[in-house]
Amino acid sequence: MTTQRQRSSDASSRYAAVRESLRERAAPHLGIDPRALGAFRIALALLLLADLLLYRLPGVRPFYTDAGVLPRSTLGETYPLLEAVSLHALSGSAWVQTGLIAVAVGAAVCLLVGYRTRASTAVSLVLLASLYARNPYALNGGNTILAAFLFLSLFLPLDARWSLGGSRYRDGHGREPAGRRADAGSEAGSDWRVCSVSTAVALLTLVSIYAANAVSKYRSDAWMSGVAVPRIFQLGEFTVRLGPLVSEYTAVLAAINWLWVALLSAAVLLVVATGRLRTGVALAFVSAHLGMAATMRLAVFPFVMISVLLLFLPPGAWNALEAVAPELPVPTRDATRAPRSDGGSGDDGGAKSTAPSGRWRVRRGLRVGATLLLVGFFVALVWWQAAGVGLVDLPASESAGELSEVSWSFFAPNPPDASGWYVVRGTLESGDTIDVRDGGAVTYDRPPDAAETYPTTLWHQFGFRMRNAGESQYRPVASYACDRSDRDLSSVTVFRAEQPVGPDGPVGEPQVEELARAAC
Repeated sequence: MTTQRQRSSDASSRYAAVRESLRERAAPHLGIDPRALGAFRIALALLLLADLLLYRLPGVRPFYTDAGVLPRSTLGETYPLLEAVSLHALSGSAWVQTGLIAVAVGAAVCLLVGYRTRASTAVSLVLLASLYARNPYALNGGNTILAAFLFLSLFLPLDARWSLGGSRYRDGHGREPAGRRADAGSEAGSDWRVCSVSTAVALLTLVSIYAANAVSKYRSDAWMSGVAVPRIFQLGEFTVRLGPLVSEYTAVLAAINWLWVALLSAAVLLVVATGRLRTGVALAFVSAHLGMAATMRLAVFPFVMISVLLLFLPPGAWNALEAVAPELPVPTRDATRAPRSDGGSGDDGGAKSTAPSGRWRVRRGLRVGATLLLVGFFVALVWWQAAGVGLVDLPASESAGELSEVSWSFFAPNPPDASGWYVVRGTLESGDTIDVRDGGAVTYDRPPDAAETYPTTLWHQFGFRMRNAGESQYRPVASYACDRSDRDLSSVTVFRAEQPVGPDGPVGEPQVEELARAAC
């Protein structure tokens, strides 16, 4: 009996040694510095607050109530599954929607400070997904990426730094806990990373997004001929801030076209490279996304990508940052709790020997289940993206067009070749017509600034995603315009105008299509 126990113990020790060796080898590539996890949590919470308070809360009535542009009846007719699963679809009242947003804001604040981090992440995910499902037209790729990384965050120790719960990752003196191995050549405790299946999936998810985007561009004539970016900057409804100024420099935009394709092609270096090279690639992507935010109306997308890129910054970058700005203090209560190697707290590090065997089996089963869920999520994600770029055949019930509508690849494989805007014509009781937006004369010509025809970013997202919708989806829009107008209107008609664009500007005349009409 003693011999069998000794053999079992020896086998377990060898397995643990092999596992630890593999983890040490993978850590520089698939591990995440705890400071990066803390910074990512803070950035994620700030993005949630910005999305909820700056975009969703002001748009409650038009976008999330039955009196708005997408009542629940229209949502159920168009997307019955989303209507069934959305908590926000339980009521068409503005008060209910505002209350749910208030709860989501509270959860985001808890996430920001690191209080009950996993629970606040779960609540944020459920409420955000529910809100997005309530109006799938008022979204863009950045929102779906934000929701995806909120899900992945459930499996990451986001309270590893700068949080009310972060003390369990440090000892009472603010040092890394014993048992952590530093990378070769580094100062003890200054270069360790959390390395697990969850960190690997989180990092590889972003790399897969960039890789799929690169493949789609290689399959695009516009991108491979260098005209995609110049053409994008002729889409007046997207260009804001510095965008109109930059749009005049076609040669510069053509160079940016090739630089962006090259950078996407090098995305694999985010996990293959280490040290300064990895930092340089991550900062190159950050710079690119800041450029997008400075020139285009893309809502939270650039900032979501920048937040995720924080996870790729290696310990050397955080050491240099802390040398300039001293690390924030963290609580020291429960300081004896050491972290597990998979990123969780160390309360059950010796669970097998000290806790009842049944409890240990349950915990082990939960960890195995979480691992399988993460791997399944990543495999499904890669398949979906491969289908989106045409590398995998879709089921017969799907179509490439439907998939592209929910893709998070901006302007891929080909950017739009026409700039579009809406005209809402109101007919007065006298028979005269006016532009409902500004009360002036109705004109279908290209506006001087197409971006100004959308009152807010959320209206722009809605209008862009609705461009291929049918009359039944546009009819509530016309009715909403009737209800919100302070003029004595007999009817409202919604038109969409499009004008072809090339890298040097508009081409030809606008084409106008009547979408829906509603009696007032």
